[in-house]
Amino acid sequence: MRLAAPAKINLGLRVTGRRPDGYHELESCFLPLDPAGPLADAVEVALREEPGVDFALRGAAAGVPDGAANLAARAAAAFLARAAAGRGACIRLEKRVPAGAGLGGGSSDAGAVLRALAALLPGALAPAELGELALGLGADVPFFLDPRPALVAGIGERIEPLAGVPALALIVAHPGTPLATAAVFRAFDASGSALTPAGSLPSFRALPLAPAAGRAERPPGRVGAAAERLAERVVNDLEPVATVLCPAIAELRSLLCDAGALAAAMSGSGPAVYGVFESEERRDQAFARLALRAPARAWATGTAASPPGGAPERPLGGPLVG
Repeated sequence: MRLAAPAKINLGLRVTGRRPDGYHELESCFLPLDPAGPLADAVEVALREEPGVDFALRGAAAGVPDGAANLAARAAAAFLARAAAGRGACIRLEKRVPAGAGLGGGSSDAGAVLRALAALLPGALAPAELGELALGLGADVPFFLDPRPALVAGIGERIEPLAGVPALALIVAHPGTPLATAAVFRAFDASGSALTPAGSLPSFRALPLAPAAGRAERPPGRVGAAAERLAERVVNDLEPVATVLCPAIAELRSLLCDAGALAAAMSGSGPAVYGVFESEERRDQAFARLALRAPARAWATGTAASPPGGAPERPLGGPLVG
């Protein structure tokens, strides 16, 4: 079975609490990127009779662990052990998403492996077990069990899918230097930065993102009104301290804004930065101009829209955000 493992951006990230175990409570709007675009890994999963996990890594994978240490391999091993399947798995991972970028590449790989094994071994784990297993692998992994636009809170265990979110045109830029998530959070704590009160992001629920009844759909490729409404909510509490660690973040943000982005912000704990553009056409024009001035890496891509039919009553990975 071959699955796409798309990256994500955080359209808003607030740090709302510090836990005794050292983890931080967050609220964020997660938007998965286009699974057919340039920032999506490819994961192949097959069962085998021999126990254990046969893992191989392909593609440009600077900073990505190989073998049993890779998060995708660990996800497979954890699933098979918990399911007591008596079988092993063969995993082939083709990397495109840079490591240590704030784009969730490793977590997406793990989520894709768990989705594949759940499909190959139906009924082996209940949805609640799968969500618990995913959270044990990493805070972002539960989201990638069912990657769709969502509000995510706590340490990643509370997920509320958002209906009516359209695809947005983006440029994602990376300065070429990874940032360790732990280092960014240590810097956040050391800076004495104030916590944001919980409940700062529920306004995303009320955004009139879908066209009103009886109103004509926007022409293909144009997402202006929705992009403007979403861009107003762009904020990342980790960006100031991450910028101290990696000043290129501010430079990339300025480049994207100068190129015509409605808004630009850091994703996750960085250092990748994204710009939201009014339309795919304007995004592509900006990308062509940035090619002459851009950092080490940049991608013209977009987010995946909410699936039709609305959000499920209760997503995998935990209860709804209250």
